[in-house]
Amino acid sequence: MAVLTPPRPKTELMNVLWDIQRKRRFISHDDMTKICEEFHMSRMELEGVITFYHFFHRVHAGKFTIYLNSSLASKQKNFNKVKKAFEKECGTRFETVSNDKMFGLFLTSCIGLSDQETAALINFVPFTNLTPKKVRVIIEKLKRGESLDSLIELPETNIRYTPPQEKTIFLKNFTPGTSLKSLTKFSPEEVITIIKDSRLKGRGGAFFPTGLKWELCRNNPSDQKYIICNADEGEPGTFKDRVLLQQYAALLIEGMTVAGYAIGADRGIIYLRAEYFYLKDQVQNAIEEAHRNALLGKNIMGIENFNFEIAIHMGAGAYICGEETALIHSIEGKRGEPSTKEYFPVEKGFLGKPTIVNNVETLCAVPRILEMGLEKYLAIGTPMTPGTKLLSVSGDCHKPGIYEIEWGMKLRDFLKLIEAENPRVILFNGYAGEILSKIDFDREISGENLLAEHIQFNLNDPIEYSRKMSAVGLRSGGSFMVFNEKRDLLEILKNITDFFVKESCGVCVPCRTGNFLLTKKIHKIELCHADNKDLDEIKEWSTIIKQSSRCGLGKTSTNALLTALLKFPEEFRKCLLADSDYNQAFDLDKATKEYERIINEIENTYG
Repeated sequence: MAVLTPPRPKTELMNVLWDIQRKRRFISHDDMTKICEEFHMSRMELEGVITFYHFFHRVHAGKFTIYLNSSLASKQKNFNKVKKAFEKECGTRFETVSNDKMFGLFLTSCIGLSDQETAALINFVPFTNLTPKKVRVIIEKLKRGESLDSLIELPETNIRYTPPQEKTIFLKNFTPGTSLKSLTKFSPEEVITIIKDSRLKGRGGAFFPTGLKWELCRNNPSDQKYIICNADEGEPGTFKDRVLLQQYAALLIEGMTVAGYAIGADRGIIYLRAEYFYLKDQVQNAIEEAHRNALLGKNIMGIENFNFEIAIHMGAGAYICGEETALIHSIEGKRGEPSTKEYFPVEKGFLGKPTIVNNVETLCAVPRILEMGLEKYLAIGTPMTPGTKLLSVSGDCHKPGIYEIEWGMKLRDFLKLIEAENPRVILFNGYAGEILSKIDFDREISGENLLAEHIQFNLNDPIEYSRKMSAVGLRSGGSFMVFNEKRDLLEILKNITDFFVKESCGVCVPCRTGNFLLTKKIHKIELCHADNKDLDEIKEWSTIIKQSSRCGLGKTSTNALLTALLKFPEEFRKCLLADSDYNQAFDLDKATKEYERIINEIENTYG
């Protein structure tokens, strides 16, 4: 009688898929057969997982798989020229592989390098500030057999500004173990109280109170609990977590360890986005260094039963995995689809156990609060949002990069700080954020009024909006993209809606279908084929998507479009059909230009 071998844990599935993808350049039919046998999975289930993620391929993706960023920051720079250069030098078109399978060209959304565009990943090695000439040199060297390792240049951190030293929280020297020493004086409950009193909120954009989340998790009894660091920094225009991982990995590790002590967890997982594969070894080295210094492992700081270990889990390209339940499903070896909120992760999260999911910046703030003390921390920033905020700046400004600012800075002052060039449109908080205009310049960057969304989407009058919103703070997950007067607002919005169409997991109809229909509406407006009814339908559909989508991706996917309609109504109205149904996009002179050229040519030839 045959003895059935037990299945491998599905938590190992993503690692196996990555090993095959990186070695063979695709996951073959035979590979799938072996995986199904090892994990006791059906082929259909495995196919569903593989095809969910952008970076797993079922056909050969080229010896050198190239992903070129196609988001707004890239298109503001050299995107079109660089795209053509890659196609010329590699001898193939994008979304195809060269005949010799040497090069595979693919477009992808933001890769966390918006301050150094145009950028691309080649086998997940970053190449920044690309020009056609740089592309030619890189491809020529690869054709000659030079290794990618010899071409590696890690991206610049581009830290442009920090507050005075006494008010700088993140971007300053850190001595590992500093905050852990204080745990010998505090019980887990006291640590949670400190974090609650600090008013620290989630820095990924949700702004849920961190201390409350920890308290809820601690109060759920379980034999096993988990700390998960969300390093899936997929919001276009955001790259602050990349800089923290590059320079302050030890700070992140210590923040996770403190969180483990507070809630009673002994295991931590860093969910690192695939676009940051080049940082994996660096983060792993920081974990090993913490072990050597007895800052990870068993009985940390001599505290009995204070045990904590950290492992890295790689994502595979799915924006939706920034949502905490989707991220958990991904680590479990499933499609990264968000779940309905029957249970929150603090109740039943990873493998059904109480789980904390916190953003990189959030966890990096924790050791600093313990290190500097609650009183000093609360003296920085504003009453509702103490401390500082990291902002990723890109677009039409002279100083793109990372800024650590004290909460409460006026938007107008921040624009001066980054040396913005004739700012007209600001995309604040990424593609899921809001469009800002000159009527917002006197607002402050803070979270003073948590009803901001409710106010702004129920006003139709920009003047009334300006009056009511002047006292409302601007909360941000970290993305700040500036567009000057030369940029086309409709083109910006089209890029955003296209992004959400591609990134929707497709589970709920409003998000899956609604964003597709909105893209068609914007295209119709661009062609000047739309009328006022189309604008009304955009508002109606956007509201439906916000109210009925199951996760944050759908609920925030129309923020930019709705705020653009409010702030820049003239941009839409000028493209509408006239009362006579005359298509304003029709240019008679342009339409007859070729005809006139041919007639003139005939006349010149035959007299």
